[in-house]
This record gives sequence, C-alpha cells and structure tokens, in this order.
Amino acid sequence: MSDKTEQIKQLMSEKILILDGAMGTMIQSYKLEEKDYRGDQFIAHPCDLKGNNDLLSITQPNIIKAIHSAYFEAGADIIETNTFNSTTISMADYQMENLVYELNKQSAAIARSVADEFEKKDSKPRFVAGVLGPTNRTSSISPDVNNPGYRNISFNELVDSYREALKGLIDGQTDIILVETIFDTLNAKAALFAIEDFFEKNQISLPIMISGTITDASGRTLTGQTTEAFWNSVKHVKPLSIGLNCALGPEDLRQYIEELSSFSECYISAHPNAGLPNEFGGYDLDADKMAKHIEEWANSGFLNIVGGCCGTTPEHINEIAKIVRPITPRKCPNIPICQRLSGLEAFNINDNVNFVNIGERTNVAGSPKFLKLIKTEQNLEAALDIARQQVENGAQIIDVCMDEGMLESEQLMSDFLKLISSEPDICRVPIMIDSSKWSVIEAGLQCLQGKGIVNSISLKEGEDIFIEHAKLIKRYGAATVVMAFDEKGQADTTERRFEVCKRSYDILVNTVEFPPEDIIFDPNILTIATGMKEHNNYAVSFFETTKLIKENLPFALVSGGLSNVSFSFRGNNTVREAMHTAFLFHAIKSGMDMAIVNAGQLGIYDEIPKKLLKYIEDVLLNHNDDSTEQLVNFAETVSTKTKKGKTSDSKWRNESVNKRLTHALVKGIVDFIEQDTEEARKEFKKPIEVIEGPLMDGMNVVGDLFGDGKMFLPQVVKSARVMKKAVSYLIPFIEAEKDGKEIKSNGKIVMATVKGDVHDIGKNIVGVVLQCNNYEIIDLGVMVPAQKILDTAREQNADIIGLSGLITPSLDEMVHIAREMKRQEFQIPLMIGGATTSKTHTAVKIDPDYDYIVVHVRDASRAVGVSTKLLNIEMKKTLSKEIESEYETLRKRHKGKQSKTNWLMLDDARKNRKPIDWPNYNSVIPHKLGINILNDYPLDELEEYFDWTPFFLAWELAGRFPKILNDEVIGKEATRLYKDAKAMLSKIINEKWFTAKGVCGLFPANSINYDDIEIYENEKRNDLLTTIHTLRQQIQKPPGQYNFALADFIAPKDSKKNDYIGAFAVAAGFGIEERIKQFENDHDDYSAIMLKALADRFAEAFAERLHERIRTEFWGYTPDESFDNEHLIKESYKGIRPAPGYPSCPDHTEKDLLWKLLRVEENTGIVLTESYAMYPTASVSGWYFSHPDSRYFGLGKINRDQVNDYAQRKNSDLKIIEKWLSPSLGYNPEDY
Repeated sequence: MSDKTEQIKQLMSEKILILDGAMGTMIQSYKLEEKDYRGDQFIAHPCDLKGNNDLLSITQPNIIKAIHSAYFEAGADIIETNTFNSTTISMADYQMENLVYELNKQSAAIARSVADEFEKKDSKPRFVAGVLGPTNRTSSISPDVNNPGYRNISFNELVDSYREALKGLIDGQTDIILVETIFDTLNAKAALFAIEDFFEKNQISLPIMISGTITDASGRTLTGQTTEAFWNSVKHVKPLSIGLNCALGPEDLRQYIEELSSFSECYISAHPNAGLPNEFGGYDLDADKMAKHIEEWANSGFLNIVGGCCGTTPEHINEIAKIVRPITPRKCPNIPICQRLSGLEAFNINDNVNFVNIGERTNVAGSPKFLKLIKTEQNLEAALDIARQQVENGAQIIDVCMDEGMLESEQLMSDFLKLISSEPDICRVPIMIDSSKWSVIEAGLQCLQGKGIVNSISLKEGEDIFIEHAKLIKRYGAATVVMAFDEKGQADTTERRFEVCKRSYDILVNTVEFPPEDIIFDPNILTIATGMKEHNNYAVSFFETTKLIKENLPFALVSGGLSNVSFSFRGNNTVREAMHTAFLFHAIKSGMDMAIVNAGQLGIYDEIPKKLLKYIEDVLLNHNDDSTEQLVNFAETVSTKTKKGKTSDSKWRNESVNKRLTHALVKGIVDFIEQDTEEARKEFKKPIEVIEGPLMDGMNVVGDLFGDGKMFLPQVVKSARVMKKAVSYLIPFIEAEKDGKEIKSNGKIVMATVKGDVHDIGKNIVGVVLQCNNYEIIDLGVMVPAQKILDTAREQNADIIGLSGLITPSLDEMVHIAREMKRQEFQIPLMIGGATTSKTHTAVKIDPDYDYIVVHVRDASRAVGVSTKLLNIEMKKTLSKEIESEYETLRKRHKGKQSKTNWLMLDDARKNRKPIDWPNYNSVIPHKLGINILNDYPLDELEEYFDWTPFFLAWELAGRFPKILNDEVIGKEATRLYKDAKAMLSKIINEKWFTAKGVCGLFPANSINYDDIEIYENEKRNDLLTTIHTLRQQIQKPPGQYNFALADFIAPKDSKKNDYIGAFAVAAGFGIEERIKQFENDHDDYSAIMLKALADRFAEAFAERLHERIRTEFWGYTPDESFDNEHLIKESYKGIRPAPGYPSCPDHTEKDLLWKLLRVEENTGIVLTESYAMYPTASVSGWYFSHPDSRYFGLGKINRDQVNDYAQRKNSDLKIIEKWLSPSLGYNPEDY
C-alpha cells in the first residue's frame, strides 16, 4: 500500500480539497425498512437491524456505491467510508461484534472501487478516507451521575476495538485514516494510539486526518475541552489535517475554525452541518446559503479541506466545490516552538509564562494529609479538595503521586484521575503523573484526555528501557520529565548532571524523535545544610546545570521538586518557606522553567527578613564552610508559624441598642433580644416604632445580605426567630395603648400547600424569608381546598396568593385554582412554587387559565424580589411584560418539542424492551413471604443511614455532603447548620420526640402482557392478590438503548419461571405535631423547620435500612452484601425500590393498590390523602425488584396510544388517567 501523503499535500498547495457530505442523510432518503437492512444474509439475526447504516455496505452495497458516486459527481476529491459505527463497541448494540473486520474492509473496498472508476474517467486523483467514529461510549466522563469515577469503557478496550476496525480499513485499500466527530479526546487518543501502534507493527504509514466536534456555543467538546486544548492533546501524531465537524452549522462553527487555523501548523479541514436542526430534526440551510458561508471562510484563509456533515447532500457539495475552486488554499503557518500542554484548557509554556507552579500536595509521599485521606480514610473525593485548593492557589499543573508500599498504586492513580476529570475546576489544568513505577504511569496516561506530563523516566535501567518508555509516552501524547540518573546512579555534580541530561536528550531527539520542547529535565534538587561537606554545593550545581541545559539543549525545559532542598529544616516552616522562595529566585535566574511546589505556601523574595535571607543565601550559594552551622543556629531563633485560636467576640454588646438589635438579627442571637428590645422601647414614644424603626432596619440588612448571597437560608430563618421574639415581647405594650394603629407591612400574602398535598417545608421557608422582609404572611397550612384559599384571600384583602406543592397531582390542583380565580374574577398575582413545579408547566398549563399575573418562583431567595415587583405599579408592568414574553417562548418551545418528538407506537416500544435471558435465570425465593410489620423502629439504628445532602438542599444550600462543610462560600453556614442538626438529632433519639413505623411484604409475582405484574397470595400462584400496572418509555431510543418498563424486571408468566416482588411503606414523625407546635408558639421557625427536615431524613434512612434488610435478610438475594453508607446512597447494591408517583412509575393512583396489598393504614397508621400524598409527611413507599438488571429510569413523555391502553388495563376512564398522568403526557388532551 502506497503512502499518498505527499501527493495530497501537493494538491492542497494548489487548491482547497473537497470532502464529501453526509452519508446518513442520504441513506435516510431511501426510507429503508427492517427487511432492507437485513438483506438475505441476516434474515434470522436475533435483534432489530434497522438503523445500522454501516451494515448496508454488506446488505445493500449498491446504495452505498450510488451515494459515493453522487458525491464524486458533485466534485468531491475525498469520500469517507461508511464505517462511522464499525467498531466492536458500537456494533455490540446489534450483536454484530464479530462482523467488524468485514464491515470495514467491505466499506473501504466499495469506496475504493468507486474512486477507481472516477479516476479512470478523467485521471483526476480521488481519495478514500477510512472513518473511525467516536463509538457510543465515553472514557473521560461517567455515564452514572451518582458515581463520577465509573467508566463503562477502558482505554485498552477502545484501542483493541479501533485496531480491529483499522485492519479492515487498510486491507480494503483506504488512502487516509480519518478520526472524526470527536466528542471525547481520550477516545480519540485511543484511536490514535491504535493507529500508530498498527503502523509501526506493520511497517506502513498513511496520512491521518483528525476532526473534533464543538457541541454548543460554549466552544468546547462534550467532555469540556476548548479547541486549542483539543489540538494540544492530539498534535503528537503530526496529522495531515486537524478540523471540526458536526453539531454546528457554518455560522456557529466559523469562530472555532478561525481559532484552530491560527495555532495549528498542519492543514485545516471542516465539514459543518447544514445549519442547526429544526424542531422536526431536519436541516434547513440550503446549498446556496451554505456555500456562501464557506466562500467567506475560504477567502479568510481558514481552509485546506472542506465538506459537509449532517443534513448536507451532493447538492451542497456541488455548490461548495464550485464556489471555492478559484480561492487560494490556506498556507500552513510557522508556529513558534514551545511546550503545549492541556487539561480542559490549553496551557502553552512560551515566553509569556515566567514560571510554572506545579502543585505538590496531591502526593502521598509529600503530603501527610493527602496520604491519610488516600490510605487511612480511603476518601478519594475528599482528596479532590486538596487538588482543588492547589489550583485555586495558583498551581498551573497538578502533580499526582500514589507511590506507597501498602497502596494499590495503579488502581488509585486511575481512580483518582477519573474523579479529577469530573471536576472542571481541577481538570482545566494539565496533570503530571508522578511515579517510579512504569505500570502506574501507564495507568495514569490512559486516563488523561489532555496532554499531561510524565514524572519521570531516566537512564537508570539502561537505554533499552528508556527508549521503550519514551516511545510509549510519545504515543500517549505526553511530555516527560527526565531525571539526571543513569546506570551509575544519581548525578550530583555539575559535570555529571549535564552529562546525563545531554545523553538523554540526544537519545530522545535523535533515536525516539521525541519533540525537544516536550523534554523537561530534573537535574536533581538535593537537600542542603545537612552537615555533610559534600552536600554544600548541591544548590550551586543545580543552578549551573540549569544554565548549561538552557544554553546547549534547544527547547528543553528544567524542573525540580522544591521541597527536597529544605528537608533538613522539617518542622520549621518559616525557614523552609524562605529557603524555597530564595532557591526559586536563583533557579529562575539560571533558567529554571517550573517546579513542584505547594502553590499556597510560596513567599515573596523581597519580604524574607534580611538577616534570615543572608543566612539562607550563604547556604544556597555555598559562600562559607560554616554557612550550614550559622543557619542552623539562627533557625532556632525563628518561630515556626502557628494558627491563632478563635476567641469569643462580645464587643458588639458595647454598641448602641439599634446596632445591637441589628447584630442580633443578622447573627440570629436570641440571648439578649428581650433585654435590648425593652431598652429600645424606652427610647421610643410608641412600642410600634421599635418594630418600624430599629427592628425593620435590622431586617432590611438581613434582606440585603440574603439578596446579595452573603447570608443563607438557615441564617435567615434564625433571624426570623429573633424578630418574632422581639415582636412578641412588644405586642402586649402595643395592645395596651389601643390606639388602633397597625404595624405597616410591605404586603399581605396568603400561602397554602394545595389540597391533597401535605408537604410544607419549602413553603414554610419562603414564608419566613418574606416575613423577614416585612411581608404579612397568612399561612393556611397543608391540604387546603381551593375555596378556602380564595375565601381567605378575599377576607384578608390579600395582595398575592402563593401556592405550593410537592407531588405531581398538586400541579392539576394549581390549574384548578387558577381557573377558579378567573371564574371568580380575582385580580391579584398568583405565585407558584414547589419541587414538582416548573416555569414551563406554569407557562403551558397554569398561566393560560388565569387573566392576571402568574409567576413561577423557583426558590426562597427569589420570593422577596418577585413579591416586591408584583406590588409596585411600575415594576409590576415591566415584570408582567417580561413574564408574558418568556411564557410565550416557553409555550412555543414546548409545542415544538412535542411536534418533533420521535415516538414509537406502544407495540414497537414493547419490542424494544430490555432483553433478559429468562430461561437461564432463577429468582431467589424469599426467606419470608407475606407481610412484616415494624412498629416503633429504633431511631438510633437509622441515624447511620442518613443521606445529609438533601437536608442541606431543603435549606437551599447546594452541595454534596460532607464536601459542603468545606465549601468556600457556604461551608461555614453549612457547618453551623449541621452542628445544630446533630444536636437536635441527639435529642430526637434520646428523648424520643417521635416514632417510626413501617410495613413490608414479599409475594410471588409474574409479569403479564408486557407491562403489568400479577401478585399472588401463595406459591401455587392460583389466588391473585392484585395486578399492578407499569408504563413504558415511548420515545425512540438510539440503537442499543431500550424502552424500559418496570415489568421488564419480573419474569413473564409464559416463561414458566417463578419470580417475586416486594412492597413497603415507612414513616417517621408519628407524634411530631406537639413538638412542632411548641416551637411555633416560641416563634422558633428555625427549630420547627429543622425538625421536619430531620423527620424526612429519618424516613429516607428507614427506607434505605429496610431495603438493606430485604436484600440480606427477609428476601436474602444478596446475603453477603456489605456496603458503607456512601455506597448505599449511591445505590451500588443489586435491586431497586421505585416509588409510585416518581420517574419510573409516575401514576400516584398505583399507591392505592400498594396500600390495600400491605394494609398500610391498618398496620402503620400511614394514610393516603385524596391526591395520594402520604401522611405523616415524612413517609416513603415503593416496590422491591431483585433482578440484577433492574434499574431506575425516567419514563419521560408518553403518547396517547399508551395512555388509552393503560386506562383499559386499569379499567379506568381515559380522562381520569390523563389527569393523573398530566405531567407525563406527550400530547395535549384538549386536542382530542
């Protein structure tokens, strides 16, 4: 096979080459059916094949030939093989992994035969680009949001998959290898690794084209890299061209092509889409308009190769070819040589970079804290905070080292780097993989999508190993640190250091062809001031060697581990920090480019005390024989830095009473509030003036701080308690005066949780925040009928009505209230809030049914601003216009989404159900069938199962526990809240403030008719207890993804396999009302909300603990399971417990069947409201599934054919079902 690189380069110096257009768009125009995809060869294939376009090269070769011919006729110079998905990874979706070689060879051969035909016609060269697509997996990010370190594909699996595809392409006579539509650069690096490995082993070489995908206006790939970071990551293969394709049309892609053209020394390719998809999934940019865009690109000097991606046709390619024909192609620029690294962002070490700080604290050998987190606590997520701190403190590269005798270093390096890649604020910088073990280094390299640095290799084990490792580092696309070691050992004199570095450089540059700019020498920073005379010149020798390297080894950089130099003074951080600062000052003057440092502990040279600096420099520069002794003696007089302890601040008590009241309100201090309020009362003529004056002044400060994000909800709620206590103290004095004057408020708001819903934590928080801002709140509580809300609003002459709800039926009740407000001719604003509400639902469902303002309020922090605008005449007009404009846009967008949804008919969705090998599956028989009642469950047992993250979310403090406690912005308040919660938690348990009760049951079961589950009384399965009904995802899925229903996870009745299902209902908070009442009577909203929030946590913990007991004890299908709470929260176990009313089964009416099955109300006292909300509020219920393939999923939208079928299966009226499933409907019932 001949290498056509030079021929192609010659042509590109003469003209812009034309690439073909979309293959998929052309195939779609044939409107092929399943039988067409199968052909004669795959009639009996066990799964559907429609959509497997690559297979058409075998089953419909004439169609593929015709498409290639059409593009050559249109003017293409290069056509792409029909192999976008022809890897074992992607073909696994069709159970065709064994066909990969044939697919690639056949596709390349077809393309080559068409190219040869056209060459014979006119002798014009035509080329075939063998396509390696991105696969349907991503190796840089986790497919599981709850497990950021998880990957469903490895680097080596990708390499093996690409290698097999590559062999087929090359055997099919492809001319170019095109790695395209790159959304994850690590996947692309695996492809490039496979290509270079294959070329070397088979003694061949072909030109490589690389094309990435910028996914949206952020200018980044799907995995977060900027265009320049992407180029830095792949430039090591010296590609023929670098380019961008797909996702964007020419208008949006232009800026990124321009950018890529500016810093890439190779040729530039582009094949954009025909604009952006319309609401039906098609593309509207016609050939003429697209060609005009490309003409401007070409005239601007951006292009060497241009074609089209999604939506483009031979007509597009013909117009593009004609319009660029006379335009001069881009000339490859001379880009200054420098080391070009990347994380998510590019980092180029050029003349503009004075010095590079490499963060040293993520090193088990250098940081005791990091070692403890990794080795003792095994807490990788907490260890991430150390990396984050290094970046925040100025580290431009992060050094990661896991070398320790008792650690599984390879696995830890891999795990930690995968976690880093899920943290954009860390992985935006390049990574230095630091290890003395090659296996650890390679494990790390296989996790980096960016271009990192290896630390380190050396000649210590001889030239052969050195060359082998250097070749692999180059192939992985990394720079490398080279230590001044050789077969004789560590070099410690200037002559030896430079000798080793020069030898290493010559081998790397001349033998390995390693880019000299990617070589970083570490000439060994060794410890000085040890008392040994032979060590006295170590620093001087380092400075001298650095100068020699910079003068004699072009483009090479110099680095070192800074902490080594001061090791003699460990324990005296003041001296160590000064030594590091002084050493860097002299090393940088000598030419040092970077160092491994603690980025947060670098001092300033000019700020080192003069006397200390003199002693240090005497040692560094080896001025005197006794320099070490003098520094040691002086160091004893220098105190090391220590942190001062905190002292209680009571100075505020000396301020004026007005300032004391403000301080108490801001800090939430109740200790002196009555004393200070009384003092203020005596200073004013009337007690009401204390409220209108200093107290409201203080609350205004609270409101401003909260609005600016400088106070957080827990603090605001505490402020409210202080305010209420002060007002409560003043009320008797105000009433005694009986002058009829009322406290003036900013407005009156009636608030309620709607009928059928019992959840009120969020509503209560909003109420408290509004009260803090001088709004009068009339809180009607929970389960409030519509007419009571409206009557109260009229009686109280309310300014605003606020509705809250947590369960989906509440959405319909809110629509009903809006309609009633219209019918009863209300003219006051309606505020909507709660976990299930959304701005889109408000715009589409609620707003059209009320003629006045309806506004969705996302959280408490926005309630004050919205209320203020609603009650100000001018601001209300502006807000009303803004809302109506936004709602109209949302309604149009919602309608557009409905119209362009690719629905499956229910029968087709059932055909695409999850395939499970039932004949070879045997369900574990539960140890205990029937119902089990759990009365007065021990609360102390549940505490260890707490998931604290939702607790903080209830207070609008967003962040994962325990990381939230150290958050820069909210960590202090989160810690205070956590401390208060733990204190109350202790009282709840020790004083038994409330009880927890539950019931569970395990029953024989089988699925029937695809989507229903029969539950039987006994193993004979002849007495039916009930039939529960599940719903199936109905939106068309990409190949290899299934349309799930929960019934998929229960053995079908006709399989003759016995299966089982479980059910449960648990609650905490029995007896909580009395305690809540006490807090409210004491104006202590903070404690009342805290108690409700903790009751919720107990209920969720109870559900988690009971599920664990089901798995290990009552059912016993995983008897040896052993998970800590973190893994329980991440649902690492086998089996699921979906709840009726939630994403997998959104129909709340199914709870009624669960309640009857378990006799829940009789056995526990947990009741269902008419809207199927559970009471006590802190309740959880659901089903148990044990199959290992069972999983949680969101139903998404469903279509009318399924809703009809579902209503018939439930023997219910269609309109009633549509009401309960309203949020899940993919159509508007009013259209039928």
